[in-house]
Amino acid sequence: MPEIGGTTAPGFDGVREAFAANLAGDQEVGAAVSVYVHGRQVVDLWGGIADPGTGRRWERDTLQVVYSTTKGVVAACAHLLAQRGELDLDAPVAAYWPEFAANGKARIPVRWLLTHQAGLPAIDHPITPAQAIAWDPMVTALAAQRPAWEPGTEHGYHGMTYGWLVGEVVRRVTGRSIGAFLAAEIAAPLGLDLWIGLPESEHHRVSRIIAAVPDFEALSRIDLTTLPEPMREVMTAYADPTSLTIRSMRAVSPPLDHNDPREQAAEMPSTNGICTARALARFYAALIGEVDGHRILTPAALAAATAEQASGLDRILRVPVRIGTGFGLPTPDAYWFSPTAFGFGGLGGSLGFADPATGLAFGYVMNHVLEGVPDLRAAGLLAAARRAMGVSSTG
Repeated sequence: MPEIGGTTAPGFDGVREAFAANLAGDQEVGAAVSVYVHGRQVVDLWGGIADPGTGRRWERDTLQVVYSTTKGVVAACAHLLAQRGELDLDAPVAAYWPEFAANGKARIPVRWLLTHQAGLPAIDHPITPAQAIAWDPMVTALAAQRPAWEPGTEHGYHGMTYGWLVGEVVRRVTGRSIGAFLAAEIAAPLGLDLWIGLPESEHHRVSRIIAAVPDFEALSRIDLTTLPEPMREVMTAYADPTSLTIRSMRAVSPPLDHNDPREQAAEMPSTNGICTARALARFYAALIGEVDGHRILTPAALAAATAEQASGLDRILRVPVRIGTGFGLPTPDAYWFSPTAFGFGGLGGSLGFADPATGLAFGYVMNHVLEGVPDLRAAGLLAAARRAMGVSSTG
């Protein structure tokens, strides 16, 4: 059996068994999982290799870049400001960020940034990684950008731009970057190993991402006529280098490399959140209830944040989605589905979510990014946790 660190509460041994099975397989390299139930930690496990190049093992305090799982953290920052009366989600973005009014965007409400309805998933002239790190070039480009569709009429995943859009509103409201706001207002009170913009003192703890470099040109060589529907429609968007889907992925070009310490130190709130699984689960636990005397959002604020705002075919992803105000809502075919669940997953498999109906909060992080193959790693862990709780697969 692979060497595993951590603990499980009585009755949750099945999660350890599922985690061990993952590590013994050929998909996992290094990972961690944490589960809270009604504010109490019941699972905290880690294991595997954090850096295959050096052989460094995954330890209790190993950190991981979690890609788009970061977006749920960004959403919580915006909702905390709204709860305090400092941000009106239905006010125009331009009320806080005047430059944003350019090119027909004067009436776009803050809410539509969070619900991916603003029509700004791509920019006409992609910026470089160095410009993305610098922050201002991206927000300047977004302020000048004309929407790709009439705002509010469609929804399409703002995979790269979301973090700068919401993050700039937070900065205009508070005078602090979103990373600084997160650190002071959420991470510090809860004692979370969770950052957007990692301090240099913590870089040695970060696990190395194992992922292939995206090959967008390879998609254009696929014979689409051989694909069944509806896969053909999806792949058509991904195979066309001029499509809005591909342009959204290339908002920063060449592609970002989140193994680069400079990118880890920067604030890229769409993708470069860095945390432990323990911090991710504790964060979601504190959204749905008290954890050691701290709660992030009131029940009323949480209900408003997680109410469905849009659903149906996503203009960018070309698959059906459900969207709350900044939080993802699972479709019925998702392995983490429950009618009351909310959260966000990241590229290659990471996931943070909570389910107020059952009191479950879940965090899973890993360094082996899987794309194009069935990924059941987190699904098996969650299924074991739900069995331990006596909860069905649909919550």
